[in-house]
Amino acid sequence: MVRIALDPTPYNDSVHLLDFPELVARLGYEHVQLTPNPDFGRHFHYPKLDDAMIAELKKRAKDAGVTITSILPVQRISWPDELQREAAVRNMRRYIEVAAELGVPMINTEFSGRPEREEESEAGFYRSMDELLPVLEREGITLNIDPHPDDFVEDGLEAWRIIRGVNSRQVGFVYVASHTFHYGDRATTLLPEIGDRLGAVYTADSFDHNRSHGLRYISNPPGNTVRIHQHSAIGDGDVDWQELFGVLAKTGYLDRDDALIVSNVFGEDERADEVSKYQVQKIRELIDKARA
Repeated sequence: MVRIALDPTPYNDSVHLLDFPELVARLGYEHVQLTPNPDFGRHFHYPKLDDAMIAELKKRAKDAGVTITSILPVQRISWPDELQREAAVRNMRRYIEVAAELGVPMINTEFSGRPEREEESEAGFYRSMDELLPVLEREGITLNIDPHPDDFVEDGLEAWRIIRGVNSRQVGFVYVASHTFHYGDRATTLLPEIGDRLGAVYTADSFDHNRSHGLRYISNPPGNTVRIHQHSAIGDGDVDWQELFGVLAKTGYLDRDDALIVSNVFGEDERADEVSKYQVQKIRELIDKARA
């Protein structure tokens, strides 16, 4: 059975971390992915959970009938400057321990390097993997990585090559649908290439910034290096959802016991309940149609 999880980021300012399991159950989900949150751990910071909070979070999840499928810490594991990279490794080590204590087998993250320092960032990434792989292997945790827009690698195929170069099944790929157009819009060829190393799929929509001769979005001054994408509800952008789920079915991902699809809409916090309920229903429809 495909697990459908909610990323509760839209609720970070209004709901305490310990109340997330009850929230996602009320919204129609059986699973949750924990993401950067003041009580969990902010981007690029050390995790803030102690043993007591971890135990209480596990209890709350069990009481709500909700499984914590994964956690998403964002750390500078590919940073070209060594002090920040060392801090990221220290932080990530603790996140791996937290995942193990929560009984969570999967960490999803980003490369978090710099595109203008691509060579140094890639070297930093492999140094970090040398340090983190023994911890991942000891705890039995898989680390999946998304080449996020404005990272040292954004193209999906090149990102997969870098992940493949780690030469460990403890490291896989996160396919984020709202990053499709930065990946190169190549789901039909990229996902078969990744194969069973695809660890998670995130579902949110985005407009194709390449359309209209690259003038769909205009930012000034011309030629600046901003990256633009959205995390909108399915159907509110240009992602080809029939194609994406068709490929997921063809490659066997939708038949895997460990398949994880995460709803991560961030752009409509004022309608978070409505959108979250819509997303889980729409994801189920897309799965059923792809399997038919």
